[in-house]
Amino acid sequence: MPCTTILVGKDASYDGSCIMARNDDAGAGHFTPKKFVVIQPSEQPIEYESVLSHVKIELPKDPMRYTAVPNIDNEKGIWAACGINEAGVGMSATETITSNPRVLGADPLVVYDPDTNTPGGIGEEDLVYITLPYIHSAREGVERLGKLLEQYGTYEMNGIGFSDTKEVWWLESIGGHHWMARRVPDDAYVAMPNQLGIDYFDFEDAYGKKENFMCSADLKDFTLRWNLDLTLEGPFDPRAAFGSHDDADHVYNTPRAWYIERYLNPNTFVWDGEDPDFSPRSDDIPWCLVPEKKITIEDVKYLLSSHYQGTPYDPYMSYGDRSMAGAYRSIGVNRTSFLGIIQNRPHAKALEWISFGANPFNISVPFYVDVDQTPEYVSNTTASVDTNNFYWVSRLIEAMADASYKESLNIIERYQNAAFAKGHEIINRYDALISKETDPKAKESLCAKANQELADMAQKLSTKTLDQVLYQLSCNMKNAYARSDA
Repeated sequence: MPCTTILVGKDASYDGSCIMARNDDAGAGHFTPKKFVVIQPSEQPIEYESVLSHVKIELPKDPMRYTAVPNIDNEKGIWAACGINEAGVGMSATETITSNPRVLGADPLVVYDPDTNTPGGIGEEDLVYITLPYIHSAREGVERLGKLLEQYGTYEMNGIGFSDTKEVWWLESIGGHHWMARRVPDDAYVAMPNQLGIDYFDFEDAYGKKENFMCSADLKDFTLRWNLDLTLEGPFDPRAAFGSHDDADHVYNTPRAWYIERYLNPNTFVWDGEDPDFSPRSDDIPWCLVPEKKITIEDVKYLLSSHYQGTPYDPYMSYGDRSMAGAYRSIGVNRTSFLGIIQNRPHAKALEWISFGANPFNISVPFYVDVDQTPEYVSNTTASVDTNNFYWVSRLIEAMADASYKESLNIIERYQNAAFAKGHEIINRYDALISKETDPKAKESLCAKANQELADMAQKLSTKTLDQVLYQLSCNMKNAYARSDA
């Protein structure tokens, strides 16, 4: 799916957390209703069969409980998307990425053949479901998924994130059966649009200590055999070897990385003007950078809501030269299904921040994950519009606020700021209570109580905001008339 991911190492975040966030965007012309739920071990089958590719996989018999954000319609599979398991390990899957014909010619994708009923490989539908319940660290997540990719192959190119309290890893699939993974430096962040992104890879480490790099067993031989290395001098460039730099990338992908890094490193490079170090169309935008200040949850949410504010490319620009407005694909688009921000905190329980709908107009709400179920407001998403759940209220707010953007902008800003402030306040209060408890059941009860309070807060703020933007949009109707009845 066309998504955007931000990864933050523990020393680059404001509180020492490892942070992993991704916009889950539906394909063009589609809107995919989602729900935030807990999946219990009893719900995990021993034998899994993919709906799309029909591949059958024998799963371990000891799954852990985990959170997920699946589709409400299982016709095309579960699409668990992201979550955190009982061991505190987070997983986000997936960022659809790119490749090139040389790679796909050497290691073709494993596609389901309906004529012969030959199964395909694994894909976004499956990855969280067959990986997250069985791993106890981010590194272990890379190892398990890597083995699954080598054994079953994949029918699509994907980037997958894993996090725990110590580190964040990013894995990218290469062709049908190959993969590479890199550990995010503790003091850095990563900006990932829909492209293969890793721009440096150390084979010696990957085949040795595996401190910062891992890969499929024969990746180096595969690269040499098929003449994939395009490096003239200097270190091996995996982005050039395995990725793409098409004209479409310069409109759809590279501008997103440019904007994220421009925001977090405004003084590190020249980003604008006639002779910038990096422009929206640059193919060599760094995969990771050390930020100029520590990164907050609010920073991550703002960036994943971006429509190029403060640049000539903002589609909402209302003054000045609008000739380039909307030239590039926004980060926060209308068809975002949800944003999941996984926060692995070093001295407190992990949090999963959930947003539904288009990020420029929604709020992000934190939830504890050590619970048996999530509040009804975030788990009861219906197939048709219903203002009793968070997903549909968020979708209604986004459509109305977009149509009355000038009048509703202040309303949305107040809505987002209020939700963040209240969310932090509730979490701070319950963190203190949970830290005093020694009984695991009592801790879990407090987490559930906090989650309900957070959901109630979100419902109250969202209902109020829906009322306000509906009023603004109603005032803009074409049949409005200034004179009241006499």
